[in-house]
Amino acid sequence: MAEEAAKAVEPNAELLEWPKKDKRRLLHAVYRVGDLERTIKFYTEGFGMKLLRHRDIPEEKYSNAFLGFGPEESNFVVELTYNYGVNSYDIGSGFGHFAIATEDVYKLVEKLRAIGGNITREPGPVKGGTSVIAFVKDPDGYTFELIQRGPTPEPLCQVMLRVGDLDRSIKFYEKALGMKLLRKIDRPEQKYTLAMIGYDDEDKTTVLELTYNYGVTEYTKGNAYAQVAICTDDVYKSGEVVNLVIQELGGKITRQPGPIPGINTKITSFLDPDGWKTVLVDNEDFLKELHG
Repeated sequence: MAEEAAKAVEPNAELLEWPKKDKRRLLHAVYRVGDLERTIKFYTEGFGMKLLRHRDIPEEKYSNAFLGFGPEESNFVVELTYNYGVNSYDIGSGFGHFAIATEDVYKLVEKLRAIGGNITREPGPVKGGTSVIAFVKDPDGYTFELIQRGPTPEPLCQVMLRVGDLDRSIKFYEKALGMKLLRKIDRPEQKYTLAMIGYDDEDKTTVLELTYNYGVTEYTKGNAYAQVAICTDDVYKSGEVVNLVIQELGGKITRQPGPIPGINTKITSFLDPDGWKTVLVDNEDFLKELHG
């Protein structure tokens, strides 16, 4: 019996090493907007993003646009979805914000204010620190944190999500997705703890900021923010790992690994223990889709 158990553990241990060896990065965040052209205008003129792709799918009654600070082959981007006839969404209490790194927060805030941006926190140092930040809401009510930093290859630097058990979430993203815990900050005076997790340092790539508010274990998801996508060299093996980790920590597979009909890009998708969705996308298929 002991031998059989040991044999069963070995392949699992080997499988759980896969996410750390895999070639991964955050590809994009998907969310819904009420007026695609209005949002494109705000992001390009205000934030300085580039419109990278724009497609209309009339038979399925939606359009989407991809925007970011660099090409999709190397940079994290936002995928905006407009569903015909739907002009507003509920963001819910769980989604926090996106973040943009800039060399001059004060200058960016004035630029955003001039085009009608809703500045919800004026620029200035964080409480008890030296980092200069500001907060602004886009036309749909999504919050963007603006962070003053030196030059970076990835200005679109954070996606913040609220979670009900921070240690469980850190463990989930480390084991299921091979992310690294970059730092953890506890702010007892403000009654929250946050963790930055990702595939590289914060000034080099996009990271997830997971926030735990003392005593709050559940949040509403709304219907506005959808998911993040992450690339992988093997959707099937990655799906097996996620399945194993879900059995231990919670979550749910929402799409088994396999090709999307009509496009043939291989994906798998799942919910983490808090219900936040991630889609894993085959690296080669993603590049083919981009260049096809």
